[in-house]
Amino acid sequence: MTDRTETDAIEARIAELKLEHRDLDDVILRLMQTPVRDQLQLQRLKKRKLLVKDQIAILERQLTPDIRA
Repeated sequence: MTDRTETDAIEARIAELKLEHRDLDDVILRLMQTPVRDQLQLQRLKKRKLLVKDQIAILERQLTPDIRA
């Protein structure tokens, strides 16, 4: 398992990414409510949101200890 400072750094990064994910969600929702939508920008934001979600999952797996069968 990782040492405490590394774990703290990973947890801090996860918190940052979760905040970014929420912010992206808010921006996407606002953009979808506008009458004239920039589809390219919307696609890019959605792609970024998925990338952030994947990064969160990767970091969370690093915090979970391996269970040997």
